[in-house]
Amino acid sequence: MDQPGRLHAFDNLRAVMMWLGILLHVAINHTTGPSPLPWRDAQTSPIADLILIFIHAFRMPVFFILAGFFVALLVARRGPRAMLKHRMRRLALPFAIFWPVLIVCTTVLMLVYVHIMARGTVGIDITLLAKKSAGASPFNTMHMWFLYYLIWFCVLTALLAPAWAALPARVHRAVDAAFRALATRWWGVFFLTIPLAIVGSFYRAGVMASSGSFIPQLPEIVHNGLFFVAGLLAHRHQDALFPLLVKTCWHKAIAGLAVFVAVVCAFVVFTSDPTRIPHIEAGIAYLYNLTSWLWSFALIGLFLRYLPSQNRVLRYISESSYWVFLVHMLGTIGFGAMVYSLPLGVMSKMLLNVAATTAVCLLTYQLLVRHTIVGVLLNGSRKPKGAQVVAPLTAGNA
Repeated sequence: MDQPGRLHAFDNLRAVMMWLGILLHVAINHTTGPSPLPWRDAQTSPIADLILIFIHAFRMPVFFILAGFFVALLVARRGPRAMLKHRMRRLALPFAIFWPVLIVCTTVLMLVYVHIMARGTVGIDITLLAKKSAGASPFNTMHMWFLYYLIWFCVLTALLAPAWAALPARVHRAVDAAFRALATRWWGVFFLTIPLAIVGSFYRAGVMASSGSFIPQLPEIVHNGLFFVAGLLAHRHQDALFPLLVKTCWHKAIAGLAVFVAVVCAFVVFTSDPTRIPHIEAGIAYLYNLTSWLWSFALIGLFLRYLPSQNRVLRYISESSYWVFLVHMLGTIGFGAMVYSLPLGVMSKMLLNVAATTAVCLLTYQLLVRHTIVGVLLNGSRKPKGAQVVAPLTAGNA
């Protein structure tokens, strides 16, 4: 039997969000706007831009909310010190092991991709990459920045837990009351968006982008940390919050869609004439992050309502998601380089890349991870069929 109260909906949500990461990073190969990455396919499309800003609006916010929720669950069940020990074993250790390997492999694939772009042949020329990313540090957290910040948030949670426990009861009640109001009232998301909009207004087009720096950046701490703290507090108020999110999930989804349409229109204006509307980046920052809150709450409610239990497919994808997260960038870059010279349109190339990356990620998981020590490192010891499902990136075998 499954553990009573197990939130399979969150495992399912995490699995779908993880797969969307493949689609997002494939779309980056075909975007039309400025890109911080040195590689891009010759075939570009506004559809790729739309896919990118669509998925980016909710994917990482959902991850950080779920991560905060399950960190709070671990603290409640085991205490802050045991939580930190568990998270370091599941997050910091894999990061330390896989980051050196992944940055070498990613760099090689990038060099090959850039060589194909510049000369039409497979090869490696470091000077080509240097021209594309002048002044950039060769060492960064890459797509693993999520793990990196999550590690820091877990450390901060453990350090601050005793101080939180020592606060007077009236302070706890005040914080709880404020969170309940912000998370359950229709107007709450408008206030939750304000700090995110302030941060985003300092970035191009009002959208915060991860720096990949090993030095934690204050804007990224504020942006991602707010969603993480929302998850921490959601655990304390799940009995009241989750039924409400289930009840209002479609309202929030539709409202988020309406705001997102406004964001797209604002993006179009900004890209055509950035000076046409004064302070347009601040406006985009507010609307885009408002979409993030609305869709994050909507997705949690939708999955609690419609996918509260697991089937074999979702369970398998959920169990493979940590491995897929780590290695999928190698696929999106490598297969992107392979389809670069093919006489195909954007959508055909994207579909090929997504399908190939998905297949290779799942195949390598089955052959190299699922029944090996790597699987134990990422997911813990495998449970018998019907036992609790591991949720390494967000939950944690609580």
